[in-house]
Formats: sequence, structure tokens, C-alpha cells
Amino acid sequence: MARAPRIVNIALIPMIGVLGACAYLPPLPERPRDVFTTPVIPRGHAVPEEVLAQITPNVSTRQDVQALLGSPSHSGTFSDETWYYISSRTQQRPARNLAVRDQQVVVVEFAPNGTVTGTRRIGQAEMPRVDAVSRETPTPGNERTILQALFGNIGRLGPNPADSS
Repeated sequence: MARAPRIVNIALIPMIGVLGACAYLPPLPERPRDVFTTPVIPRGHAVPEEVLAQITPNVSTRQDVQALLGSPSHSGTFSDETWYYISSRTQQRPARNLAVRDQQVVVVEFAPNGTVTGTRRIGQAEMPRVDAVSRETPTPGNERTILQALFGNIGRLGPNPADSS
């Protein structure tokens, strides 16, 4: 008995071509998570370590520091003896607020005569944590439910004052 010749399905030919083309695709990233992350955004006044090393205690003045680092992000609250240069790296999280990935503060302290007494860098680990208070200030009045807020004005509206003559 003679066998009938097999006919190659015409749909298989394009599929073989597509699979062969996959060999030319670029390799996947080593960490596939990086494909879906948002960029890290630098914010504030970052001070490189080499620039900070150019400030010499008891020699450099306010004008020298301002020429090297620029204007400070913040100065002392009660006196101008301390300058703060604040920088951070943030990243937008999907459907959430910005996440602070790293934060640095460079503190430059001055003597009353205007010379630098010292510099230091404070990282995020050394910063004190400040928690927001969850209490609310009480206000006079009654607590209204959502239904009272929505339907509370029904029936309260009187005649239009402009119509009365």
C-alpha cells in the first residue's frame, strides 16, 4: 500500500520564520526589574567630597564657602553661624508619593568672625526621625455623616432675596 505524501501546513512556514528571528533579539537585562522602574531624580544641592575637602577650617571664610558651594539651602534658625546644604535622591513610586532613596546634609559652621570652624556630612541614617502627630485639633460644631453633608441643605433654601421687592 502506497503512502500519500504529507503536505506541509502553510501556517507553519511563517511561524518557523518568526522563531528564527528571535535569535536576533537583544539579550534581556540582567535584572528584569530595571525595565519597569522609574528614574532616580537628584534634588537639592549635592556637594561632592572633593569640593568639600577644599574648605579649610580656621582659614576659609563665608565668601570662600559661597564661591565653592553656592548659596546654602538653609541657614541657622536663630543665627547665621551655620549653613546647611541639603540634597536627596528621590524616585516616583507607582500610585504613591515620592520615595526618598538617599538624603545628605552638609553642615558648615562659622565662628563669629566669619571663618569656618568645621564641616560635616550627615547621612540619612544619622538624621533624627520626626513622626507626624496623628491627632487632630478639635473644632466646635457637630460631627456630620456623609449623608448629612450631602442632603443637609435640602429644605433650607428659602426664596431668593433678589426677588423680594
